[in-house]
Amino acid sequence: MRRFRKGFAWVRRVCITLALFLLAKPCLESAQTNQVNIKDFGAINDGKTVNTLAIQRAIDHCAELGGGTIIIPEGVFVTGPIFLRQGVALKICQGAILKGSTDTNDYPWIKSRIAGFEMVWPAGLVNAIGLSNVTITGPGTIDGSGERWWKEYWTARESDPDHMDPHFKVARPRLVHILNCTNVTVQRLHLINSPFWHLQVTYCDKVYIADITVRAPQSPIRAASSDGIDIDSSCNVVIERCDIECADDAICMKSGRDADGLRVNRPTENVIVRDCRVGPAAGLVVFGSETSGGIKNVHIYNCRADPGCEEIVRFKTRMGRGGVVENIVYENIIGEGIDRVFSFNMDALGSMWIPEQFRQFVPPELGTPKIRNVTVRNLKVKKSSSAGRIIGLTNSPIKNLKLENVDLEVSSGGPVIKYVRNLQSVNVLINGKQFTLDEQNSTMNAR
Repeated sequence: MRRFRKGFAWVRRVCITLALFLLAKPCLESAQTNQVNIKDFGAINDGKTVNTLAIQRAIDHCAELGGGTIIIPEGVFVTGPIFLRQGVALKICQGAILKGSTDTNDYPWIKSRIAGFEMVWPAGLVNAIGLSNVTITGPGTIDGSGERWWKEYWTARESDPDHMDPHFKVARPRLVHILNCTNVTVQRLHLINSPFWHLQVTYCDKVYIADITVRAPQSPIRAASSDGIDIDSSCNVVIERCDIECADDAICMKSGRDADGLRVNRPTENVIVRDCRVGPAAGLVVFGSETSGGIKNVHIYNCRADPGCEEIVRFKTRMGRGGVVENIVYENIIGEGIDRVFSFNMDALGSMWIPEQFRQFVPPELGTPKIRNVTVRNLKVKKSSSAGRIIGLTNSPIKNLKLENVDLEVSSGGPVIKYVRNLQSVNVLINGKQFTLDEQNSTMNAR
């Protein structure tokens, strides 16, 4: 018990640190007084004209004035990638839609990090790179026009003779990518139909994300790789009051992939996720599968998973990836209509095609992932198909997992548990009965 008390002293430290960060943030409305309307630079809101140059001219002019706010007024403005500048905030007004062009030639390839690898990739629709005090607000909409890319992805996947996931073969732009920035605010926005991830925050410090709505369809065409919010090797992050329905992970913590991620070696740490709702999606709050730089000190609380959310407590990684995922708390979570409550998968995504330059051997002493110090407290789930699976590796068991005040209503029995060391189960009910470990179907205290 002492191990758990000591391990979760970090929760108080993280909460205090992030509270001070939020108190120190400037008011959104106190940005520079210069306001630049993109229509004054020739942008046309007819839903057809590609306005990339006009919008970028407005951004650059605002920067030359010493900073201010770019105004996207009511109407549909089609654009290719735009790049924010230092001191320039972006405001998308009520009734405004910043809509991505469907012409791949409008998306320049730039140095980036995509799904855990540093490589060149098409720029996002909205980009902030190497800036401080980044502000992107609504209440308008950013629409990625993703359907043409989803079709390309599924066609490539179905036609692959080896049935490999063409994740890196079909280059798709993200909706919003924030890279190497500090003091970031993204708030009151509708993000929809991204060709790839909706909001990716990479190598950033002091990030506030709030009141974001994400929507991407499951049908008639499933929005491939349509993660809602991805926190990638970033620290001191608050995510609150977000509402997400997509066809992949809703909120995801990442930190690099395989040898390239181990080379970069930057963790995601000190993250709070609270008061969020997730509907149809692969997972509520997800860890991995990019874990190479480590993920630690993440507190998830007062969140809800509605029907269509496949999994609530979702961890994924694999051998060769490495990294330590530790000090994680899920607390005060409710769910209904879930496929699986728990999913700890340390052998994930083995069928994904990887570019040749990233297929480097990683020795086991570096490439063995570790998951430890995870608490799930005050979790109540109704009408779940399965309690799920909690499975470590034979040479890297999940360590120090605590389930406390967990009440599950499931079609099947308890979770399948293997290769877990020091599991604590306190007041865990499954279909109204106290949960006990079946030693024939679980391997505890694995060495």
